[in-house]
Order: sequence, then structure tokens, then C-alpha cells
Amino acid sequence: MLKNALNGFTTAWKGLSLTMKHLFTGNAKREIVSVTDDNYFKRQNDTNTIQYPHQELPVPEVGRYQLEVEIDDCIVCDLCAKICPVNCIDIESIKSTQGSIGETSDGSKKLLYAAKFDIDMAKCMYCGLCTIVCPTECIVMTNQYDKTVFELADLNYEFADMTPEDAAEKRMLLEKQTAEKQAAKLAAMKAKEGNE
Repeated sequence: MLKNALNGFTTAWKGLSLTMKHLFTGNAKREIVSVTDDNYFKRQNDTNTIQYPHQELPVPEVGRYQLEVEIDDCIVCDLCAKICPVNCIDIESIKSTQGSIGETSDGSKKLLYAAKFDIDMAKCMYCGLCTIVCPTECIVMTNQYDKTVFELADLNYEFADMTPEDAAEKRMLLEKQTAEKQAAKLAAMKAKEGNE
């Protein structure tokens, strides 16, 4: 019985001494070191935490953080939206009526307009699958991790550079071209039936 009581006091003393040690040493600022440093994940100079936002830890190069889209390099292939496991990418494409509308930085031809390219970062699980499947590498993960907002809707980022009026005009031109092709096809079929 005495041995158990002594063991209880010893254990309590060890815990309390550790708490007191951290209580009085947590006022020093933490030294910021590189991720490659051997001491990166260890306690430094008897400090408990960094003084965020005045101090920040360095961001690893392979970190998965905020998504960014270079819309000029996007060919609107929709692969990123299809592979996304949480459906946080919403894309609407409009086929060009004039063929190629330009080239990306890697020389790929652009045949579709991006009427809508939205990413809801509130849904994003930062898996990075969208960046892997992108053939033109226009969607990347940046080193920005602090995107604090007051409204949840503010985490929905719009990357398309088309105005709604331009998108409506492109849709109308596509519908007109499709109708003309359909009419020409029907006329050709009637002419063929008339010759037989």
C-alpha cells in the first residue's frame, strides 16, 4: 500500500515538473529552420510554439496547399474535374466555332472555351490528383496555406476569364453552327433520296 502511494506521488511529480518546465520556457521565440534541418521536428531552444502570424514555419516544396489555375494554359479537357474524389472542381466548356482559338505555353491547341472553371476549396481534400492528370500542367498547388475567410462562399474561387455575356454569345454561335450543319445534313439526305 505504501509502495503504491509512493509510486503515485512520483508519477504526479514527474508530470507536474514537466508541465512547470514548459510553462516557464514557452516565452522565447522559436528559431525558424529549414525543413531539411535535422532539428526541424524537435523542440528548439525550450520553446513550445511559434508566434503565428508574426513567425511562420518554412513551407516544404512538396506541400499540398492552395490550388491555382493558369487559365491561359487550360485546354478545358475536364480531366481534373473527373478525377476529383470530392467534386470540388466545376467546369463548363463551350466548343469553338472557328477551330483553334490559340495555344498553351507547351504548344497544345485550344479548341474549347472555359465558360466556367470554379474550385471550391472548402470541399478540397488536398489530394493533388487534379495536378497529376492535367496534360498542360495548368493546375498546380501553391505554397499558400492561410486562406482565412469569414464566409464559406469566399472559398469558391473562379478562374474562368469569360464574362457571362461572352459565354452566352459563344453558346449562341455554337447552336447556330450546329443548326446549320444539321440543316445541311438533312438537305443532303433529301437530295440523295430524290436521286434514287
